[in-house]
Amino acid sequence: MKKILVSTALLAGVLSYAGGFRVSLQGVKQLAMAHTSAHAEDASVAFFNPAGMSFIPSKLSIVAGGFGASNKVTFQNLNTLQSTETDNPLGTPIYAAITYKPLEKLSVGFSFSTPFGSTIEWPNDWEGKEMVQKLELKSYYFQPMVSYKFNDWLAFGASYIYARGTVNWDKAITQFGGQLNLDSKASGHGYGFGFYFRPDPKLDVSIAYRSPVDMKAKDGTATFKFPSQSVYSLLGLGASGTDNFTATLPLVEEYTIGLTYKVTPKWLLSADFNYHGWSRYSKLTLDFATAPVGNQADPTVSVSPKNFRNSKTVRLGTQYAFTNMIYGRLGAYYDEAPYSDENFIPETPSFNTFVVTGGVGFKLKQFGVDVAGGYAMPQARDVNNKTLGFYGQAKATAFYLGLGLSYNPF
Repeated sequence: MKKILVSTALLAGVLSYAGGFRVSLQGVKQLAMAHTSAHAEDASVAFFNPAGMSFIPSKLSIVAGGFGASNKVTFQNLNTLQSTETDNPLGTPIYAAITYKPLEKLSVGFSFSTPFGSTIEWPNDWEGKEMVQKLELKSYYFQPMVSYKFNDWLAFGASYIYARGTVNWDKAITQFGGQLNLDSKASGHGYGFGFYFRPDPKLDVSIAYRSPVDMKAKDGTATFKFPSQSVYSLLGLGASGTDNFTATLPLVEEYTIGLTYKVTPKWLLSADFNYHGWSRYSKLTLDFATAPVGNQADPTVSVSPKNFRNSKTVRLGTQYAFTNMIYGRLGAYYDEAPYSDENFIPETPSFNTFVVTGGVGFKLKQFGVDVAGGYAMPQARDVNNKTLGFYGQAKATAFYLGLGLSYNPF
């Protein structure tokens, strides 16, 4: 029987919710300042570092916000000069958090966010249709947390991470003129912890760690569609053309160091350094129940080399208080892609990217309203993936808009 090789290059993005890159949209105020983390003004600090809860000036703090994220990717075959562009819908990540101090030195909180999730849609008949036609994924992070303040300048916090997600992926199987859809739910567990320092009233220091999370898809459904009924029996499938699959994706750890310095009572500067341990992600295994679509001795098992590498992000932001009610913010950061041109995948494209950000904030007694925007300038990539037989040049553009609300009643 002739085997079909199902490329699992896409499943990386399916289950990691990031496609090899981290989408930094977990706080509107933070995004306006390049998504820096050492800001303990309200509950939005909880996602970045649970220890920061101890330095929030309010006993109770509630925040919520959302973003509109638009991106477009263009691929050009340099031999034929044919160019293909994605038609992606607007992404809408959201977040919410609440913190409370039941005791003077003890803080508890909860953070909900959708840190990774988007849709990428290529034309059905484009040259990379066997890798992806459409990929839609969503993720949900639930983080209960606690923080203890040892003294006026030091706190330690920790969180438990429960992650859930869904994916829906379409790709072509040109060998039989058909199509494959992968539909699954995945979940995983992890933890985070951090230290938050305020050695001087002018200086905040945040050091945080987020652990690896193994996202497990145990009951995924693979649906094959072919014009000829004989193909189903060839693959050992029933008339419905469905099969089950399992997979485990190791998500990587993240280290963050953040600083905020108050140059004057009205002006502050912030900087962050993020380190992502993507080298942990070297391959991905997809195990089908029946269909012989793999590339191993067991024909139901498909293994895809990923060859990711560790990556870094450097951020710099600033805020200026025009009045006690109006704040202006600016920022810029550089985000490094976690894989080389030789490992580029169109399902979850990643680029070395410069991003500029800005926004304004308004305070009305206990209420706060923040708006922010970001414009990304990804650097073009010379695609040279020999494993997938994928060559050419890839370019992208992206921008983000966000609205956030905060309430510090007492």
